Amino acid sequence: MENLTNIGKIKDIFNKHGFNFSKALGQNFLINPTVCPKIAEMGNAKEGFGIIEIGTGIGVLTNELAKRADKVVAIEIDDRLMPILKETLAEYDNVKIINDDVMKTDLHKLIENEFSGMEVAVCANLPYYITSPIIMKFLEERLPIKSLTVMVQKEAGQRFCAGLQSRDMGSVTVAINYFSTPKMLFNVSRGSFMPAPNVDSCVVRFDIKDETPLGVTDEKFFFDVVHGAFQQRRKTLCNSISSSLRLNKELVINAIEETNLPLTVRPEQLSMDDFISFAENLKKIVK
Repeated sequence: MENLTNIGKIKDIFNKHGFNFSKALGQNFLINPTVCPKIAEMGNAKEGFGIIEIGTGIGVLTNELAKRADKVVAIEIDDRLMPILKETLAEYDNVKIINDDVMKTDLHKLIENEFSGMEVAVCANLPYYITSPIIMKFLEERLPIKSLTVMVQKEAGQRFCAGLQSRDMGSVTVAINYFSTPKMLFNVSRGSFMPAPNVDSCVVRFDIKDETPLGVTDEKFFFDVVHGAFQQRRKTLCNSISSSLRLNKELVINAIEETNLPLTVRPEQLSMDDFISFAENLKKIVK
């Protein structure tokens, strides 16, 4: 269906189906007609690819993905949108809508069942309130996907794409760089949405690495260390780790020294190799 970014068209559809926005689901639908084609083009929606979309809205991005990719499987939690999507996506026979919570979806099974013989990528306009958990689910489950292209709050996108050893980095920056190569694609103003949020957005793409960095023998412990390091950003690595992981400070000092880092080092000063070495040295001491 054309003109799905036209406000009048949107209101007609809403009135027809008795639909109202849900604040609880963080619903902000795109009304800027230039955004979704760019997401689709930059997000690997093309011949030979199957696309997983998370959250459909009324199907604006879904339409653009379906025009380009071999198949689109969209996961939408709001059952009120099902009759709307049946109407707005009626012309496409390569789209399947799953009415489910993506956080409870067996993604490995979905990919195996729906995308046989295809490369797979993910494209989504993510609700702000659950952005990081969704991204980390797709990364941590080591799905057979090529890329993850998502629209997120601009501040979050800057943190996701911040270089390691920068002031803007956080634990999620380390995690994203562990599994993928992040790239900022373009900004999207708050006026591109209905209703307009209070912040601007951006679109980022994570190109999934074929192999994660070497040297990590216990991923859970590694990410516990990374998360703990950034729990109290103003503190040194030593103080953050000893406090957040409840470890004797002398043990943490020993691990820092073993990693050849200064005791005054702060988490945002560490490289990926530093984090891996420190976590491995700490594990030897405390386990």
